[in-house]
This record gives sequence, C-alpha cells and structure tokens, in this order.
Amino acid sequence: MRIDDVMRKDNQMGQVSAYLPGILLAYSAFLLSIMSPGPNILAVIGTAMGVGRRSGTALALGVGTGSVCWATMTVAGLSALLATYAAALTAIKIVGGLYLLWLSYKSFRSAALAGGLEATTLSDLTDAGYFLRGLTVQMTNPKAALAWIAIVSLGLQADAPLWVGVVLVIGTGTLSILIHCLYALAFSTPAMVRLYGRARRWIQGLLGAFFCVAGLKLLTTRS
Repeated sequence: MRIDDVMRKDNQMGQVSAYLPGILLAYSAFLLSIMSPGPNILAVIGTAMGVGRRSGTALALGVGTGSVCWATMTVAGLSALLATYAAALTAIKIVGGLYLLWLSYKSFRSAALAGGLEATTLSDLTDAGYFLRGLTVQMTNPKAALAWIAIVSLGLQADAPLWVGVVLVIGTGTLSILIHCLYALAFSTPAMVRLYGRARRWIQGLLGAFFCVAGLKLLTTRS
C-alpha cells in the first residue's frame, strides 16, 4: 500500500473520530427525548390502544416521516447558516442548551407528579388518513423547531463536512420511524401500558438528568 493511501485513510479515520462523539450524543438525545411521551407519541399510543395496532402504526409512520422532514430542514438550514456565519454556532448552541434545560425541568416535574399515562385516541380515519394526520401534527408542532435545533447542534460543528449532516438525518430519521412504530406495536397490549405506568416516574427522572447534562454541555462548549 502506498504511503499517500495510508495517510489518506488515517485522515479519514481522524475525521470520523472527531465528529463521532457529537453524532452519538445527538442520537442519544433524540432517542431519549421520545422516551418521554409528548402529544404526538400519546396520540400514537392512544390510537394503538383504542383503535388497533394497524391504525397506530400508520399514525406512527406519519409522525416518523415528519421527523425526517424536520431533521433534513434543520441540518440544511444550520449548515447553510454556519457556512456563511460560523460565529452563529455560539448563539445556536445557547438556544439549544436552554431548550434542553427546559426539557430537563419538565421531565423532573413530571417525575415528581403522580399519575398514569393519559393517551389521546384518534379514530374514524383510513390508514392513509392516519398517516397524513401524523405527518401534519408533527410538521405543525411549534416546539419542533427548537427541539431539532437542540438535537442537531449537539452533533453539528461549524466546520463539519457534508457527511455529518447526512448521518444525522439518516440516523435520527430511522430512529424516529422505528421507535414510533414500536410504540404502536407495544402499546396495543394492556400489559405494556401497565408496565410503563409503573416505571414512568423513574424514566422521567433519568431523562431529566440526561437533558440537564446535555444542555450544560451545549452551553459550555463553543466549538
């Protein structure tokens, strides 16, 4: 093998190792964020419980597709902004860090409250109707932009190459579709609903701790 080939491979490996921690942190933040049911997830759970697994899965696919759209728009928008104004990364990380701390507060508050899972049931729709409802609800969520800025800014740096953004979109999009569909499949059974109800407060407490750490990391890191 030629020396320049070896150097090129070493350089590629160095690039991967430089961006991999941020990418994995972004994946972790996204994965844990959907362990704390918001309106979209509660709709998926409620539909799976009240209407059926097939309808819940169709709704989940719509929500997951919306997540892919949000991830793509966020990565494209932040990449274009950082390409023109590299200093904007500081402001973006401050906004993302504060939002993660807000999620931490909400998780801790939820953990402190007694109560079960309050799911929302959407009925009287076709499979295509459930898909479109899930997509529409996800794309019109006013909090989604802040959430995606917080998640993407964990893995995106000012000098990040194109492949980093692509990996963020593919990874979070795949996780979103799989996890939302898993909610629809799992919560179509009463046993899973009872199990989550018992573990809910512990789960919310762990999520609060993670969001607090991730938020502080964003606020204290400027590169």
